[in-house]
Amino acid sequence: MSTPTEPTRSSIGRLNKLALAAIVCAVIAASGFWVFGVAVLAVFAVGAGHVALNQIQLRGERGKGLAIAALAVGYGIATLALVSTLGFIPTAVQQFSQ
Repeated sequence: MSTPTEPTRSSIGRLNKLALAAIVCAVIAASGFWVFGVAVLAVFAVGAGHVALNQIQLRGERGKGLAIAALAVGYGIATLALVSTLGFIPTAVQQFSQ
């Protein structure tokens, strides 16, 4: 019996397209966070990253690193947004009380 010399398609695995979409959303959200206000794309990056991780595990696809990077960027932007919002509250309360 001879062993196959070419790797099979399942051993290579395809790149998960949702992981790629998640990292693209994360990069756009990170690059336009201060300039264009497109940080809302971080929500899509987080959602797509979680779904991509699930698909990668079930289907044996590649792209786990991309999905994890998208999650890290998305949650980082969410943390920055939360901190800036909490920092703005005292100023808003003081302004409305006058």
